[in-house]
Amino acid sequence: MKSNTIDQFKASLRGELIQPHDEGYDAARKVYNGMIDRRPRFLARCSDVGDIISAVKFARENNQLVAIRGGGHNGAGLGVCDDGLVIDLSRRRGIRADPKKRTVQVESGCTWGDVDHATQPFGLAVPAGIVSTTGVAGLTLGGGHGYLTRKFGLTIDNLLEADVVLADGSFVTANAQENEDLYWAMRGGGGNFGVATSFTFKAHPVSTVYAGPMLWHLDKAVEVMKWYREFITKAPEELYGFFAFLNVPPGPPFPENLHGKTMCGVVWCYCGSMKKAEEVFRPIRKIGPPAVDFVGPMPYPALQSFLDPLLPPGLQWYWKGDFVNELSDEAIKLHMKYGSELPSLLSTMHIYPIDGAPQRVGKKDTAFSYREAKWSMVIAGIDPDPANKDRITKWAKTYWEALHPYSAGGAYVNFMMEEGQNRVEATYRDNYKRLSQIKRKYDPTNLFRVNQNIPPAQ
Repeated sequence: MKSNTIDQFKASLRGELIQPHDEGYDAARKVYNGMIDRRPRFLARCSDVGDIISAVKFARENNQLVAIRGGGHNGAGLGVCDDGLVIDLSRRRGIRADPKKRTVQVESGCTWGDVDHATQPFGLAVPAGIVSTTGVAGLTLGGGHGYLTRKFGLTIDNLLEADVVLADGSFVTANAQENEDLYWAMRGGGGNFGVATSFTFKAHPVSTVYAGPMLWHLDKAVEVMKWYREFITKAPEELYGFFAFLNVPPGPPFPENLHGKTMCGVVWCYCGSMKKAEEVFRPIRKIGPPAVDFVGPMPYPALQSFLDPLLPPGLQWYWKGDFVNELSDEAIKLHMKYGSELPSLLSTMHIYPIDGAPQRVGKKDTAFSYREAKWSMVIAGIDPDPANKDRITKWAKTYWEALHPYSAGGAYVNFMMEEGQNRVEATYRDNYKRLSQIKRKYDPTNLFRVNQNIPPAQ
């Protein structure tokens, strides 16, 4: 590539163009998952939409592989690529909450902690994940489930519109009235269709929640799982709780005699009336009873961020997931086998309930297909030491292979590594053909392919 072409591109940016010889290159190319080590040719840190348009045009005209980085949280590390261009949105952190309309407009470099900080003063929240450092863009485009899902739906069910730079460099808005097919595809179809520059979400009146973890010793795990599978699907939609196998963190507020011990637990979030919270939790506290009960009233952002200190950027991650319709006795036995053999302090398995409000949206109403699923499961091998990479990866794969026959067949795209085209098609099922046709319309050359890719229809 001619040096004057690069110089012209650099001059066109209000932001920063970083290349391998530049100071700060190694820091700039890092993503959340420390297992990812890719070396892009260029990183364009975009300051505004004009920068994004320039970057897309540069990539298209110079045949550059393109990765789009929002929060950089994606487990598969799809926010960075080798030998291509990273369009880095991480400096685009503007947010505007509208308490009268109960909406919030969010630029695509934001994290969910940024959103919580902007909405909490107005007593509002947007349904998102369970870690505040997660990027808004990646989580949203894949679907988005978390503490408020049973009551208020997936993140995409609260997405009112998105502004997008397309593969040809044009700028469009996608909502229910404008570019409706693109709006449909972006609600679960990942980063296949363009560079989302901002999102507008519906927010809900959530301020204080009654929430936190309860932990039980492993000899109670089968009993708790069998109780949980019946209880949570019949519980009021204001009540959410994800089941986990985990090792107790070695520090306060956990009792010293439990530090490092493998246990099972449920992390709860009740977003209903605080006057009813004790009544709702009375039958829950009779199960076991739990060895640890840290459930009580707290600000919603405190719940969203309480796992953050355990999961800083740079850890080694390998995760695999599935949607689940039923937790059979046979599946519970296998969970007990592998969940009691966590390969490292931070490795874990979570089962997230996604029934309730998400199931009132048709499976063809958005790209997200698994509307009938009751749970989304993730098996995550996590460790700070690169020397343990193979160990945590093998455990996660073996655990997943044992449980996959008991799954609904497809996966949540945000819990997928690079698993091949068959897994992508299994995730979108009957929606895949329509997605590939929309891809052909908006990105006919598959410029945006560093993702869980949907090639354009032929």
